[in-house]
Amino acid sequence: MNGPSTRALVSVVVPALNAQGRLAQCLDALVTPALDGLVKEVIVVDGGSTDQTPEIADGFGARVMTAPPGRGGQMTAGAAAARGDWLLFLHADTVLEEGWAGEAAAFIKDHPEKAAVFTLQFDAKGLAPGLVAAGAMARTKLLKTPYGDQALLISKVLYEALGGYADMPLMEDVDFIRRLTKQKGAKALHVLNAKAVTSAERYERDGYLRRVLKNLTILTRYFLGASPEALAKDYQ
Repeated sequence: MNGPSTRALVSVVVPALNAQGRLAQCLDALVTPALDGLVKEVIVVDGGSTDQTPEIADGFGARVMTAPPGRGGQMTAGAAAARGDWLLFLHADTVLEEGWAGEAAAFIKDHPEKAAVFTLQFDAKGLAPGLVAAGAMARTKLLKTPYGDQALLISKVLYEALGGYADMPLMEDVDFIRRLTKQKGAKALHVLNAKAVTSAERYERDGYLRRVLKNLTILTRYFLGASPEALAKDYQ
């Protein structure tokens, strides 16, 4: 992983807003890859947190930026400031499992023309979170519509060629992947075996079945032409 083709290539961009609950875990998973030379920098783009999010990010040595709230705009700001040849967009409530960097480094070396997402897993145990994660992965592989929680690893050249993330309040991840697969083909999206372990808070709060149906409804409405602004009001 320390060879010249992968050393200090990756800028990790973490959009955050009142994320103190899991941000430390998220950033801790990046420490060893940074020490090993794969991760060049971590940029936490704060959307106006009122908790300890900026202080936690600073404590891990991350570059802390501010931007108006909204993941699309926050990730755009982080990508513009990034100095790495590759970008890893990572949600603040998602933790990459130990060993992820080795697989990411191999992907960077072998597939510079592609983008990659991780395998989704929830931080809750039981049948329901397992089934939802399995369904999400089936959707990812068959329909090429991964969740933003699965992170995104992409070269900065390819990211910029596709126009970057749109500054929209919801569905910025779906919009970007649609442009990727439309312009570069379905095979341009690779699925890594390493897991992205994300928070199940919304599912446990709303109920797994209700949340799945809600997500599917919002996605369907988006594909039918509903505005991201209207969808965002119904997402929370």
